[in-house]
Amino acid sequence: MHAFLQKTAWTMTVPRPYSCFHLLFCGVGIILVGFLVHILCRKCYKIPYVPFYGCGLVLALGELYKQLFLYQIVNQGCYDWWYFPMQLCSTPMYLCIILIFMHKSSPITRTICTYLQDFSLLGGIMALAEPSGLMQPYVSLTVHGLTWHLILIFIGLYCHRCGLAGKSWREYAKTLPLLTVFLAFASIINVTTHGQADMFYISPFYPVTQIFFYQVSLLIGTGAGIGFYIFSICLGGWIIHYCLGKL
Repeated sequence: MHAFLQKTAWTMTVPRPYSCFHLLFCGVGIILVGFLVHILCRKCYKIPYVPFYGCGLVLALGELYKQLFLYQIVNQGCYDWWYFPMQLCSTPMYLCIILIFMHKSSPITRTICTYLQDFSLLGGIMALAEPSGLMQPYVSLTVHGLTWHLILIFIGLYCHRCGLAGKSWREYAKTLPLLTVFLAFASIINVTTHGQADMFYISPFYPVTQIFFYQVSLLIGTGAGIGFYIFSICLGGWIIHYCLGKL
């Protein structure tokens, strides 16, 4: 495995946000996403959940590769909890896998799809709009990060286009307990690793590290900054939910 990972450790100059590489990769990727959403919604109308299984598999295999690459190549056999997959943008991977085992007529299934519509789109759009954390000195890690968030945009748009997600305020509200569960898991990891992890960027050991929110945390304090950041996530999900509901 180490030999395989070493062969894929192609180095690169860290791309700058909004460089030609970033804009071209995202531009072509978004066009492909739109095309796939259009095609799959027509082809899979009788079995609309099948694309989730593919996305879950691709995301899981990609995450496994990333974790092994970071462990063996980047960190030379030391695990870095900073990269544990429990961020907002990691949650669609788990939910796509969970959907494999869910009864398709269950109300929980629709809630999951509503979450994927709102928060997958939010995570994908925001990460590609501010991609500093995705740009790495390795080709494979950079391509993985950008592709991951394009898949999130695909998942969100697919849920909307195929009518799998809810449109009402009540259906959006049902996604918040699910978000709370992920926040709870993230908090447990942050506390038990004593600051070695920053899941969901809500570690109590330092200010929120996301751009803009870092300055807010310095201004109003870490606890209040975390609360403001969580509120902003919920607000962002609601804005996407509301706008898609009007289309």
